[in-house]
Amino acid sequence: MNKSSILCVGELLIDFFCTDIDTDLAHGQHFSKQAGGAPANVCATITVLGGRARFLSKVGNDPFGYFLKETMRDLTIDHSSILEDQHHPTTLAFVSLKEGGERDFVFNRGADAHLNREELHESSWRESSIIHFGSATALLDDPFKSAYQAFIQTVKEAGKFVSFDPNFRSDLWKGRERDFIEMAEHCIGQADFVKVSEEECKIISGRSHLSDGVNYFHRLGASAVAVTLGKNGTLVSNGKESSTVPSILVHSVDSTGAGDAFVGATLHHLNQYQDPKALLENFEELKNVISTANRVGATVCTKIGAISAIREIGEEVFL
Repeated sequence: MNKSSILCVGELLIDFFCTDIDTDLAHGQHFSKQAGGAPANVCATITVLGGRARFLSKVGNDPFGYFLKETMRDLTIDHSSILEDQHHPTTLAFVSLKEGGERDFVFNRGADAHLNREELHESSWRESSIIHFGSATALLDDPFKSAYQAFIQTVKEAGKFVSFDPNFRSDLWKGRERDFIEMAEHCIGQADFVKVSEEECKIISGRSHLSDGVNYFHRLGASAVAVTLGKNGTLVSNGKESSTVPSILVHSVDSTGAGDAFVGATLHHLNQYQDPKALLENFEELKNVISTANRVGATVCTKIGAISAIREIGEEVFL
């Protein structure tokens, strides 16, 4: 059994959710502060399931950065590679839901955007067996954008198992969708395991049929692809075989973080094997891993808040 840790690379930020109903940010008065960032959710899932996770990110030297590091520590996530930026504040996101479900969103990018190549390469990434790149913001701006793309290629060439989730957010990429597609394609080409939503599969591949999109990702270089379909399960393919693995029926109250929990569960179970890359070739075992991950993601939907929901779910739920 592989006892190595899983390293997650990407943004760590504060989500401020407006708790006033049907109110835009201009008029909202009450906000709930929560730790956010897709890689943080993945790390939390891994440790809740009993695995070892490390986080590589950057926060500001401010109360918000302290709160985030404290949250990671409480989740037993190795936070030794979460760096403090002395010149830029912690990244903040403000979100409210207006009437009709339309989202009002303001993003104040800070410290996480300033991770550079030297900091990435000087981290203890060689100690991890699996390295997950899952970020809504990493590909937005330099220096992190260039560092991120170079780093994924470095760890791939070093023989590490590489996981990638593009985490497309339309609010962040308005008018720059073509840039997102090109950078996501580069990362997919380096990945052993790729997780995308149905929307992301179509946007990145340019194909309307999911099977065509999955085949395109394989041609780019991805070894295994999982397309999450919500309550309909997950389409999984290893380039030789494909199947839709069903999920479980739940009463969903908040789907935030469900995809990240799915990724965390998948990577945790892949890491139980001495050679995760070889397991991708065993399609029946791969489907078993995806089935377990589907249950994890679905269960997270039964509670409110991503990390808070993940925190409440014990390993026994998934045995």
